[in-house]
Amino acid sequence: MYEVYGIIGDPVSHSLSPIMHNLAFREKNIRAVYGAFRVSADQLAKAVEGIKALNIKGLSVTIPHKEKIIEYLDEIDEIAYEIGAVNTVLNKEGILKGYNTDWIGVIKAFEVNGVELRDKKIVVIGAGGASKAVIYALIKSKAKKIHVYNRTFEKAKILEEKFKIIAKPWEELKNAEGDIIIQTTSVGLKSWETPVEEEIISRFKVAMDIVYLPLKTKFLSIAERYGKIIDGLQMLLYQGVEQFKLWTGIEPPVELMKKALYEEAKRIEKEILK
Repeated sequence: MYEVYGIIGDPVSHSLSPIMHNLAFREKNIRAVYGAFRVSADQLAKAVEGIKALNIKGLSVTIPHKEKIIEYLDEIDEIAYEIGAVNTVLNKEGILKGYNTDWIGVIKAFEVNGVELRDKKIVVIGAGGASKAVIYALIKSKAKKIHVYNRTFEKAKILEEKFKIIAKPWEELKNAEGDIIIQTTSVGLKSWETPVEEEIISRFKVAMDIVYLPLKTKFLSIAERYGKIIDGLQMLLYQGVEQFKLWTGIEPPVELMKKALYEEAKRIEKEILK
């Protein structure tokens, strides 16, 4: 009998998580499968009940459920509670516990690229569930100053109160500057759009985008002209590594997962361009 894992979100068809997790299960001889399940916002409560009924062992959680799912879980890990967002669920004998591994993925992505976060002035675009994990990672890494810009200023203000960062009105984005800029919205997913204009991007030495399809988004294509870029697959990979360890207690084959992710991303890009 195979154990079942998966990812819930809306949309979810673009997710590359099944690629890396199914590979890891095979490589480690674990009898398990990982699928993608589209769950609309109004069906989230029923979906969580379904996890228990079907004995699904673990879940990845993506947009738009990272914050809302908290109220339907039995337990929340301390760090996930601090962040206010869950991207990982572990089903242990019918008890669903929420975790957040996104913040570890952020730190590791910068670390493997040789980028120091300590004492840096950092601009974050967006104020959703992914943004919370990014901000938490930056705080843990001792960033000097964190400015958050969001189209809905009230959402950025909530993060200001929660994390003691600085919320900035969207209209002031034209004046943004610093060492690192991180794009956490879904703008640019399977499209050639960027929420930040070139004039602004050019002021930063390092740019990261959490979107990974296309692999090099318009935002990153612009940023590459002015400094170092970090694509979204790197955060996806390292948060997934932590998920796998939480679910199985086993160290996954990181390099094989990385290779599979990049190969699949490039294959999908070719399909999109046809």
